[in-house]
Amino acid sequence: MQVYLVGGAVRDALLNRKVVERDYVVVGATPEEMLSQGFTQVGKDFPVFLHPKTQEEYALARTERKSGKGYTGFVCDASSSVTLEEDLLRRDLTVNAIAQDNLGNLIDPYGGKKDLENRLLRHVSEAFSEDPLRVFRVARFATRYAYLGFTIATETMALMQSMAQSGELSTLSAERVWQETKRSLLEKTPHVFFTVLNQAHGLNDWFTELESNLDTALATLKTAVDLEKAKNESFVKDTGSETPLPDSSNSETARLITRFTALLSHLGEEDAKHLCSRLKVQNQVSEIVILACKFKDFLLTMQNSPADLLALFNGCDAWRREERFTLLLSAFAPYAHSKGVDWQEQQKRIENALAAAKQVNVQDIIATGVKGPEIKDALNQAKLSAIASINNQ
Repeated sequence: MQVYLVGGAVRDALLNRKVVERDYVVVGATPEEMLSQGFTQVGKDFPVFLHPKTQEEYALARTERKSGKGYTGFVCDASSSVTLEEDLLRRDLTVNAIAQDNLGNLIDPYGGKKDLENRLLRHVSEAFSEDPLRVFRVARFATRYAYLGFTIATETMALMQSMAQSGELSTLSAERVWQETKRSLLEKTPHVFFTVLNQAHGLNDWFTELESNLDTALATLKTAVDLEKAKNESFVKDTGSETPLPDSSNSETARLITRFTALLSHLGEEDAKHLCSRLKVQNQVSEIVILACKFKDFLLTMQNSPADLLALFNGCDAWRREERFTLLLSAFAPYAHSKGVDWQEQQKRIENALAAAKQVNVQDIIATGVKGPEIKDALNQAKLSAIASINNQ
């Protein structure tokens, strides 16, 4: 039994990037042998095991043969006779098909190290075309490593275009496509993901609404990244910190919401709904995107009447969902900036109007003797008066 470090850990170490997780391939072993050494099996479609101490993944070397459509239609052979070279041959890109033994020696039968040096993303074999998800994976890798100057090999792009034209991309699950999209949106240059998909003719099945105005969408997405960078630089300057704003799951979600909203904000409400529904985007993200598309004219207009602002607050349920409304205002900044609006001033004006309207107490209205359906009308009138007082200041 021989164990090798494989995939992303080897690739990122060679690129002097931080290694986040380590995956191993085991050659010459059986599931029974792995279990006898204390490993826990977790893989359903093929034998993957968790190390008893580190919980890192160890997979038996395997080959894959296409047996149907989509990314799940494969027959796997994980017998102890499968060699390391055969296992590496099934992988998507040469840069992901490098192994390292326990002495630090590289096993690189398909030229991955040279491709890393040449900043090239190149498929390992023609079997690449058997898994349509790889079109999105390559787009994600191109996005992640764009800052290092990586490009996609001409022959690999041609294969991706052929895969897109075959219609196989439509067989993918929405969850897998959204997962690749979400991870790409959080990279340094998220626009690259959609640029690559466009070059590969891969937008039509999942992002058809973006095709007609892709340049506009990507320009707004770049604006979102630029504003985020400026905010981080301001934080470093103001605090004297050597690191940007602290990263957390909350800030990551906020970045995802802002960037996805920027990408889709030029769409109409119905188009945004269709795209989010198709990708099965989680509600926390899709709700804000759709609200931004629905109310963008209200949000952009500096001369909104009190009635317009009240309609905005009611439509967004800002009374009960104030945190969501705050996220909406933050996520809308890139689109407003692209339209030449002083969003800092406009956002402050909207927030002040909402704060004033929230000061209206329904119990005070009831105390005046108003009853039944008239309460709602009186409440709205009081909120309009409160908003008007702010507008007149």
